[in-house]
Amino acid sequence: MTPSTVRALLALGACAALASTATQAATVERLVVLQGGENVGHVVGTTDGNRVSVDYRVDNNGRGPKLSETLRLDRSGIPLEWTVSGSSLMGGEVAESYRYDGARARWKSQADQGEAAAATAPVYIVNDDSPWATGVYARALLAAPGQRLDVLPAGTLRLEKLRDATVGSGAAAAQVTVYRLSGINLEPTLLMLDAGQRLFAQFSDGSVVVRAGYESEEQNLRRLSRELEIEAARALQLRLAHRHAQPIRIRNVRVFDPAAGTLGAPSTVVVMRGRIVGVLPLAEDDMRVTDQVVIDGEGGTLVPGLHDMHSHSTLQTGLYYLAAGVTSTRDQGNQNDFLLDLLPRIESGELAGPRIVASGFIEGRSPFSARNGRIPEALDEAVRTVDWYADRGYRQIKIYNSMTPDWVARIAAQAHHRGLKVTGHIPAFMSPDRAIREGYDDIAHVNQLMLGWLLDPKEDTRTPLRITGMARAATLDLSSPRVQATVALMKERRVALDPTAVILERLMLSRAGTIADGDLDYLANVPIGYQRFRKRTFVTIATPAEDEAYRRGFARILEVLKMLHDEGIQLLPGTDDGTGFTVHRELELYTLAGIPAAEALRLATLSSAQYLGTDGDTGSIEPGKHADFFLVAGDPTQDIRAIKRARLVMKGSELYYPHEIYDALSIKPFATPPRVEEPRP
Repeated sequence: MTPSTVRALLALGACAALASTATQAATVERLVVLQGGENVGHVVGTTDGNRVSVDYRVDNNGRGPKLSETLRLDRSGIPLEWTVSGSSLMGGEVAESYRYDGARARWKSQADQGEAAAATAPVYIVNDDSPWATGVYARALLAAPGQRLDVLPAGTLRLEKLRDATVGSGAAAAQVTVYRLSGINLEPTLLMLDAGQRLFAQFSDGSVVVRAGYESEEQNLRRLSRELEIEAARALQLRLAHRHAQPIRIRNVRVFDPAAGTLGAPSTVVVMRGRIVGVLPLAEDDMRVTDQVVIDGEGGTLVPGLHDMHSHSTLQTGLYYLAAGVTSTRDQGNQNDFLLDLLPRIESGELAGPRIVASGFIEGRSPFSARNGRIPEALDEAVRTVDWYADRGYRQIKIYNSMTPDWVARIAAQAHHRGLKVTGHIPAFMSPDRAIREGYDDIAHVNQLMLGWLLDPKEDTRTPLRITGMARAATLDLSSPRVQATVALMKERRVALDPTAVILERLMLSRAGTIADGDLDYLANVPIGYQRFRKRTFVTIATPAEDEAYRRGFARILEVLKMLHDEGIQLLPGTDDGTGFTVHRELELYTLAGIPAAEALRLATLSSAQYLGTDGDTGSIEPGKHADFFLVAGDPTQDIRAIKRARLVMKGSELYYPHEIYDALSIKPFATPPRVEEPRP
């Protein structure tokens, strides 16, 4: 063997060794996305040296983000480059980039673009991210003083260690640490890191993201997550709910009467043990009272507690609702074990939240199935599911997209037999008219109604078409026989509509880099991650003509709401959200449609209570009823936007000051509290 051959072989060996080292250096981490016990997506991260590629895919209920990420990290794991491409929840295009060159950081996303000088690599919060990003942020925070870190584009992240835990058993047991990450969105994120500080699990939006191989631990992880969230929610309730053994006397207020649509003369409202015990003219009030809690309303308006007739309750939504004056909700679909546990905790005052009327969620089996509630496999099982809900105190049944149309009549009949109302989406390949004839009491979402006028019966509404198809409303003739036949049938059968117009506005009119009209009054007050989330395009818009179609289509939605209201069809103000901000915007949209502000307020108070059968206790401010109301400055019957700045909220015996709630939620308050005099001994 010649020296040159030896050198060649040595060189080949060295190359092979390098290749082997490179191969060994690349690691792949796989996580799965679980909802309702089913795999609906994945997160796959491949790390090769200082570079990471992430593939994130979710397909749940016909929608979900599909993103590819590429990161380049410095030695401490801080991203120097981060690119994201793909599509967001409803198919909107995502193209985001970030780069730090040693002196300046530059970024561009759907929401914004900018740059900032930085002597060391900052942490950038991605606008369209995957759960992988949570691990990146957590590791950076673990190395930061006090686990607090100022980030780009703005804001401060905080990481709190909650506990150590073991997931799995035997040889597969994994030692993890649970953390709470806050400062990005409206709700904090719970996550788990393993001993190597790699992401093991994350909990959010009803889903569990967990390392592949540990799917069977979903229920255990959910229980742990719920336990930790309840601990935090209980602590907030103890801190924020004010309870008084003495009467509460709210002076110098004008009470909104939803039945008359007017404000009364200056009055005093007296509350004891959670009930209204007096509404008397201010001139008749005994100003010598000193043994009660006295609140100066300063001439403001006392409004009955608002309803959100389309909510999906979480432990976090309770305080957001109460801070906004929303004291009653209709839960339109949830994880049953979670909701059945939550209801008594709220009713007892252990946790903060509105009064909840529960709808039992029933879905059909298909590749597009939502994973809430129950998915019966046969008609007899679907009928038994109605009984299951009725036996547990649910007040309504909600039917969803993939339900077999031929099952609807039997399900509705059993629901009515058990005293339950029927609401829901219009199942795919079923018309609204047929759903009404077969037993619907109300329809969820105005698009579910209007798609019956816009689509061919063979088109599949289990897909994002249920949103994108609304662009066709731009040319819809509301006087057409097809439209008017449905309206006549709704009137005949006394069928209501839960419009959730605010969500249609968000999906159809949100545009990248701009603040939508519906967000103008609150967005600057909330955490940066949510601010950026709201400045994006949700649907794919390829041409100016498509943009205009969506805008004209939404204008037609408002015309539909006005038409239905004028025809005497009840609107049930709902949001499909959970912040309270959107309840305010839903009512504002009704006024933009031409419905008077006082009428919009009636719909969200007394009319909603009447529909739910709770008007004996709620819906108006009258002696004997629950003390469910909120105080605002100004007159919301003249300017509906006045309801966006609540100064005080009562839900029964619990008194809240919204500025305290917002402070606790890292949100800049919208109004100052009234002056309160505690009783003197």
